[in-house]
Amino acid sequence: MDVNILLFDDFETLDVFGPVEILGRIEENCLQFLSISGGIVKSRQGTEVLTKPVADADHKGILLVPGGQGTRELVSDTLFIENIRCMAAESAYCLSVCTGSALLAKTGLLDGLKATSNKRAFDWVQSVNENVNWISSARWASDGKFYTSSGVSAGMDMSLGFIADRFGKDISQEIADAIEYIWNDDKNSDPFAR
Repeated sequence: MDVNILLFDDFETLDVFGPVEILGRIEENCLQFLSISGGIVKSRQGTEVLTKPVADADHKGILLVPGGQGTRELVSDTLFIENIRCMAAESAYCLSVCTGSALLAKTGLLDGLKATSNKRAFDWVQSVNENVNWISSARWASDGKFYTSSGVSAGMDMSLGFIADRFGKDISQEIADAIEYIWNDDKNSDPFAR
Protein backbone atom coordinates (compact mmCIF):
# COMPACT_ATOMS: atom_id res chain seq x y z
CA MET A 1 0.00 0.00 0.00
CA ASP A 2 1.30 3.50 -0.81
CA VAL A 3 2.19 5.59 2.22
CA ASN A 4 2.01 9.23 1.13
CA ILE A 5 3.97 11.44 3.50
CA LEU A 6 2.88 15.05 2.98
CA LEU A 7 5.68 17.49 3.75
CA PHE A 8 5.81 21.27 4.05
CA ASP A 9 8.45 23.74 5.15
CA ASP A 10 9.12 23.67 8.91
CA PHE A 11 7.66 20.19 9.46
CA GLU A 12 8.90 18.45 12.61
CA THR A 13 11.56 15.87 11.70
CA LEU A 14 10.61 13.15 14.21
CA ASP A 15 6.91 13.54 13.32
CA VAL A 16 7.90 12.13 9.93
CA PHE A 17 10.86 9.83 10.39
CA GLY A 18 9.62 8.02 13.51
CA PRO A 19 6.47 6.79 11.72
CA VAL A 20 8.44 6.25 8.47
CA GLU A 21 10.80 3.87 10.30
CA ILE A 22 7.81 1.91 11.62
CA LEU A 23 5.49 1.98 8.59
CA GLY A 24 8.42 1.13 6.32
CA ARG A 25 8.89 -2.19 8.13
CA ILE A 26 5.64 -3.51 6.62
CA GLU A 27 6.85 -5.04 3.34
CA GLU A 28 3.70 -4.20 1.38
CA ASN A 29 4.09 -0.48 2.12
CA CYS A 30 5.68 1.79 -0.50
CA LEU A 31 6.78 5.09 1.04
CA GLN A 32 6.77 8.33 -0.94
CA PHE A 33 7.39 11.89 0.15
CA LEU A 34 5.04 14.48 -1.33
CA SER A 35 4.60 18.23 -1.22
CA ILE A 36 2.22 20.55 -3.04
CA SER A 37 4.67 21.46 -5.81
CA GLY A 38 7.36 18.80 -5.36
CA GLY A 39 11.05 19.55 -4.95
CA ILE A 40 13.12 19.98 -1.80
CA VAL A 41 11.29 20.64 1.47
CA LYS A 42 13.17 21.56 4.64
CA SER A 43 12.20 20.52 8.17
CA ARG A 44 12.33 22.82 11.20
CA GLN A 45 15.65 21.19 12.04
CA GLY A 46 17.07 21.80 8.54
CA THR A 47 16.67 18.28 7.11
CA GLU A 48 16.11 18.48 3.36
CA VAL A 49 13.83 15.94 1.68
CA LEU A 50 13.22 15.56 -2.06
CA THR A 51 9.47 15.30 -2.70
CA LYS A 52 7.12 14.53 -5.58
CA PRO A 53 4.15 16.81 -6.37
CA VAL A 54 0.88 15.68 -4.76
CA ALA A 55 -0.73 15.69 -8.22
CA ASP A 56 1.57 12.82 -9.28
CA ALA A 57 0.51 10.46 -6.48
CA ASP A 58 -2.21 7.87 -6.06
CA HIS A 59 -4.04 9.00 -2.93
CA LYS A 60 -5.87 5.74 -2.18
CA GLY A 61 -3.34 4.38 0.33
CA ILE A 62 -2.22 5.84 3.65
CA LEU A 63 -1.80 9.58 4.11
CA LEU A 64 0.61 10.75 6.84
CA VAL A 65 0.36 14.41 7.88
CA PRO A 66 3.08 15.58 10.27
CA GLY A 67 2.99 18.62 12.49
CA GLY A 68 5.53 21.29 13.23
CA GLN A 69 5.87 25.04 13.23
CA GLY A 70 4.83 25.15 9.56
CA THR A 71 1.26 24.20 10.49
CA ARG A 72 0.66 27.61 12.12
CA GLU A 73 0.76 29.36 8.75
CA LEU A 74 -0.66 26.55 6.61
CA VAL A 75 -3.86 26.25 8.64
CA SER A 76 -4.94 29.49 6.91
CA ASP A 77 -3.71 28.48 3.43
CA THR A 78 -6.92 27.63 1.54
CA LEU A 79 -5.17 25.82 -1.34
CA PHE A 80 -3.09 23.68 1.02
CA ILE A 81 -6.11 22.76 3.15
CA GLU A 82 -8.13 21.85 0.05
CA ASN A 83 -5.29 19.58 -1.13
CA ILE A 84 -5.23 17.83 2.26
CA ARG A 85 -9.01 17.51 2.22
CA CYS A 86 -8.97 15.81 -1.18
CA MET A 87 -6.06 13.51 -0.30
CA ALA A 88 -7.53 12.54 3.09
CA ALA A 89 -10.98 11.93 1.62
CA GLU A 90 -9.52 9.56 -1.01
CA SER A 91 -7.15 7.75 1.35
CA ALA A 92 -7.88 4.37 2.89
CA TYR A 93 -6.32 5.61 6.15
CA CYS A 94 -5.20 9.02 7.32
CA LEU A 95 -2.64 9.45 10.12
CA SER A 96 -1.55 12.74 11.63
CA VAL A 97 1.17 13.51 14.14
CA CYS A 98 1.24 16.42 16.56
CA THR A 99 -0.23 19.65 15.12
CA GLY A 100 -0.87 17.88 11.82
CA SER A 101 -4.31 17.26 13.33
CA ALA A 102 -4.97 21.02 13.14
CA LEU A 103 -4.56 20.83 9.35
CA LEU A 104 -6.94 17.85 9.17
CA ALA A 105 -9.40 19.57 11.51
CA LYS A 106 -9.42 22.64 9.27
CA THR A 107 -10.68 20.47 6.36
CA GLY A 108 -13.83 19.56 8.31
CA LEU A 109 -13.18 15.84 7.86
CA LEU A 110 -12.69 15.38 11.61
CA ASP A 111 -16.00 17.00 12.56
CA GLY A 112 -17.71 14.87 15.21
CA LEU A 113 -14.75 12.44 15.38
CA LYS A 114 -12.31 11.75 18.22
CA ALA A 115 -8.87 13.32 17.74
CA THR A 116 -5.90 14.55 19.73
CA SER A 117 -2.76 16.61 19.28
CA ASN A 118 0.39 17.88 20.94
CA LYS A 119 -0.47 18.86 24.50
CA ARG A 120 1.77 21.96 24.34
CA ALA A 121 -0.26 23.25 21.39
CA PHE A 122 -3.60 21.72 22.37
CA ASP A 123 -5.49 24.97 22.99
CA TRP A 124 -4.44 26.34 19.60
CA VAL A 125 -5.30 23.12 17.76
CA GLN A 126 -8.68 22.94 19.49
CA SER A 127 -9.41 26.55 18.47
CA VAL A 128 -8.94 25.64 14.78
CA ASN A 129 -12.13 23.56 14.83
CA GLU A 130 -14.30 23.10 17.90
CA ASN A 131 -16.56 20.61 16.08
CA VAL A 132 -13.94 17.89 16.63
CA ASN A 133 -14.24 15.66 19.72
CA TRP A 134 -10.79 16.61 21.07
CA ILE A 135 -9.41 14.10 23.59
CA SER A 136 -6.89 15.90 25.78
CA SER A 137 -5.68 12.82 27.68
CA ALA A 138 -5.02 10.56 24.67
CA ARG A 139 -1.58 9.51 23.47
CA TRP A 140 -3.32 8.86 20.17
CA ALA A 141 -6.93 8.62 19.04
CA SER A 142 -8.50 6.57 16.29
CA ASP A 143 -11.93 7.06 14.77
CA GLY A 144 -12.75 5.22 11.56
CA LYS A 145 -9.89 5.66 9.12
CA PHE A 146 -8.43 8.63 11.02
CA TYR A 147 -5.59 8.29 13.52
CA THR A 148 -4.23 11.37 15.31
CA SER A 149 -1.40 11.46 17.82
CA SER A 150 -0.08 13.71 20.52
CA GLY A 151 3.28 15.44 20.14
CA VAL A 152 6.32 14.34 18.19
CA SER A 153 7.38 10.90 19.56
CA ALA A 154 3.70 9.92 20.03
CA GLY A 155 3.58 9.44 16.27
CA MET A 156 5.68 6.31 16.77
CA ASP A 157 3.24 4.96 19.36
CA MET A 158 0.31 5.74 17.06
CA SER A 159 2.00 4.09 14.07
CA LEU A 160 2.56 0.94 16.10
CA GLY A 161 -1.08 1.13 17.24
CA PHE A 162 -2.21 1.48 13.64
CA ILE A 163 -0.19 -1.59 12.64
CA ALA A 164 -1.59 -3.49 15.63
CA ASP A 165 -5.12 -2.69 14.46
CA ARG A 166 -4.36 -3.91 10.93
CA PHE A 167 -1.94 -6.79 11.49
CA GLY A 168 -2.12 -7.67 15.19
CA LYS A 169 -0.31 -6.53 18.30
CA ASP A 170 2.41 -9.19 17.95
CA ILE A 171 3.60 -7.60 14.69
CA SER A 172 3.75 -4.16 16.33
CA GLN A 173 5.69 -5.53 19.27
CA GLU A 174 8.14 -7.26 16.91
CA ILE A 175 8.74 -3.93 15.15
CA ALA A 176 9.17 -2.08 18.46
CA ASP A 177 11.67 -4.71 19.61
CA ALA A 178 13.56 -4.57 16.30
CA ILE A 179 14.05 -0.80 16.58
CA GLU A 180 14.72 -1.05 20.34
CA TYR A 181 11.76 1.21 21.13
CA ILE A 182 9.66 1.04 24.29
CA TRP A 183 6.14 1.26 22.89
CA ASN A 184 3.54 3.13 24.94
CA ASP A 185 0.69 0.90 23.79
CA ASP A 186 -2.07 2.57 25.86
CA LYS A 187 -3.59 5.08 23.48
CA ASN A 188 -5.76 6.56 26.20
CA SER A 189 -2.91 7.61 28.47
CA ASP A 190 -0.50 10.36 27.51
CA PRO A 191 2.05 11.07 30.26
CA PHE A 192 2.44 14.59 28.83
CA ALA A 193 -1.26 15.49 29.18
CA ARG A 194 -2.11 18.21 31.69
